[in-house]
Amino acid sequence: MKDRGSWKARSLVCLLLALAVCLACAAADLLLPEASGSNVKKNGKLVADCSNTDQGYVMVKGAKSKKRLKVRVVSEAGKNRDTLNYDLNGDGEYEVYPFQYGNRKYSVGLYENVSGKKYAEAGKISLNVQMEDPNICFLYPNQYVNYNAETECVVEAGKLCAGMTDPAQIYETVCDFVKKNFLYDYIKSVTVKAGVLPDIDGCWSTKMGICQDLSAVTIAMLRSQGVPARLMIGTLGSGTYHAWVTAIVNGEEKFFDPTVEVGAGSKNETYTTERYY
Repeated sequence: MKDRGSWKARSLVCLLLALAVCLACAAADLLLPEASGSNVKKNGKLVADCSNTDQGYVMVKGAKSKKRLKVRVVSEAGKNRDTLNYDLNGDGEYEVYPFQYGNRKYSVGLYENVSGKKYAEAGKISLNVQMEDPNICFLYPNQYVNYNAETECVVEAGKLCAGMTDPAQIYETVCDFVKKNFLYDYIKSVTVKAGVLPDIDGCWSTKMGICQDLSAVTIAMLRSQGVPARLMIGTLGSGTYHAWVTAIVNGEEKFFDPTVEVGAGSKNETYTTERYY
């Protein structure tokens, strides 16, 4: 006679192994930035791992410092020149910065705070970026859309979209989920400090957020499922500072404003883009 306890134990082990394989496969499909070390450029205190510029990003770090640090990414194409400023941690660890303006020349500079609001250049490099796909950088996390394989909204997106192969179906599924499960955080909207980055984890745990939080959650879910999506930042016709989503679905650009969709805004606004990530 077979030992039922042993049979149950073996069944549980098999189930756990199957789950581990599924999670490993899901994690393998998730695009995450890395400093692989095959192409590292240094100048002054700036260290830039440029190994994956064809994937639309650069990894940057500086020396450990108690000073406030900034990274300035400048892109140039003909007469067009776009400048974006970011914070950089002072612990000497790499952070990721996207090349969201496509194939062109970029400069990446490190700046140290010297006094008040004054910064001094501490290193600078130049790059000629050629990506295999101009939308590839919108499939990776960055400072504004910060997630990994264990981020809860990413895990949930994997469950919601399991077996789906059509980007349009994935897009509709994710957007519908956000519309039905989140609320706008009116209290945070009037208390939040300027310069605060989107809080994906906090928004997910409370199922509430301001425009940039709701947008970042949506984008993290889409990117993790292979749908390129941008975090758009700009103003509304009323002059209100705002964030929203655009996604590339089967070659077509789709607009989604989660703030409006959860009932906290007007559908008749005019949107003016200042920058995107």
